[in-house]
Amino acid sequence: MLFITALTLVWFRQDLRLRDNPALTYASERGLVIPLYISDTDCPEHFVPGSASKWWLHQSLSSLNDSLNGQLHCLKGDASKLLIEFIQLHDIKSVVWNRSYEPWQIKRDTQLKHALIEAGINVQSFNSHLLWEPWQVLKKDETPYKVFTPYYRRGCLSKASPRMPVEVPKNLQIEYFPESDKGLDSLELMPDINWHGTIEKMWTPGEQGAANHLSDFLPDGAKEYKNKRDFPDLGATSKLSAHLHFGEISPNQVWYAAIDSLNGNTEDVGLDCYLSELGWREFSHSLLFHFPHIPQKNFSPKFEHFPWRTDDNSLKAWQLGQTGIPIVDAGMRELWQTGTMHNRLRMVVGSFLVKNLLIDWRKGERWFWDCLLDADLAANSASWQWIAGTGADAAPYFRIF
Repeated sequence: MLFITALTLVWFRQDLRLRDNPALTYASERGLVIPLYISDTDCPEHFVPGSASKWWLHQSLSSLNDSLNGQLHCLKGDASKLLIEFIQLHDIKSVVWNRSYEPWQIKRDTQLKHALIEAGINVQSFNSHLLWEPWQVLKKDETPYKVFTPYYRRGCLSKASPRMPVEVPKNLQIEYFPESDKGLDSLELMPDINWHGTIEKMWTPGEQGAANHLSDFLPDGAKEYKNKRDFPDLGATSKLSAHLHFGEISPNQVWYAAIDSLNGNTEDVGLDCYLSELGWREFSHSLLFHFPHIPQKNFSPKFEHFPWRTDDNSLKAWQLGQTGIPIVDAGMRELWQTGTMHNRLRMVVGSFLVKNLLIDWRKGERWFWDCLLDADLAANSASWQWIAGTGADAAPYFRIF
C-alpha cells in the first residue's frame, strides 16, 4: 500500500480503543494521527450521560490516553464549533470518525460533515459500533422490522457476515499539540462526592478490562449461556455491556471470539443464544434509528393516554430497594452498589414498577440512565418499552414477571 504522509484528525467518541478501530486504522495508513475527544456540551438535556456513565467514561478515557502515550487531546464545549476551530488552527485537511447513532448525534454529524466537505476537508466516517448498519437490515418492502426474531433470523443472518476485526495499527504515529489539550480533568466527569468506591473496586474500564472480561467469559460462558442466563445468582453473563457501549471492544471482536471459542460451531445452542443477545443490541439500535422518538414517547401511541399513577413514595421505595419484595429489592440494591444489574433482574424490577405499581416506565428509564454504568440510549429505551408492553416486539401489556 502506498503510504501517504498526512495529518489526519481522529475524533474519538464511542470507540475508545486502538484495536479494531476502523477510523484509527484509516488515519494511521495515511500518516500522522491527531487523536481528539470532545465532551459535547451541546447535547440535549435528555441525552446527557448519567453520573455512573460519566465515572466510567473518565476511567475509559484515562486508559485510552495511556495507550496513546498521554497524547489524547481533550476538550469540552460545543463539539461542532471546537472541531472546526481545531481544524483551522492546525491546518488539518482530513478528519475521520466512527459513527454514533443517538438521534442528536446523527443530526450533528450530518451537518458537520456537510460543512467540512464544503470547506474542502476530506471527511470519512466508519462503522465500528454495530455488526450491521440499521439501514442495511430491512424487510422486503424496505420498511424496518418491528419484531426481534424475524429481524435477527431473517434479516441480520441473511446479510453478509459482520466484518472481521483488525489489529492495532502497526505504525501508529501521533501528532500532539500540547497547547490544544485541556486535559482529562477539564471534562469534569468525576463525581463531587465519593459514592463510587465500591464500583471502583469491581470494574476496570478500558480496552484491557474489556479484553479480560471477554477471555474470562469464553468459551464456557458462551456454551452454558442458554442454560445459566436465567439465574441471577450464577453471574453467568459476559459483563461486556458497558465495554461495548463505550467502544472499548467492538461487537465484531465479541462475535468472532465467541464463534472461535467453540471452533466455529454456530449450531451450538449456547453460542446461538449468546449471539442472539448481540442481535438484540443490534435490534435496539435499529429501533432507535428508525423510530427516534422512543426514548421519550411510547412506541405504541395508544399508551400515550394510559393513566399512570403518581406515587412518589412508591417510586422512592423502588429506587432504594425498599419495596419489601426481596428479589426486587436485591436487584435495585445491586444497581446502586455496583452500577449494574443482571439482565433478568432488570426485567423483574421493571415489570414491578410498571405493572404492579403502575408507574410510568419513563421514570424507571431515567433512574437506570443515571445509575447504570452501561446506560445505553438504544438498549435502555427499547428494553423499558418491551417490559412495559408499550414498545416494538413487546410482551403483552398484561404480562407480569
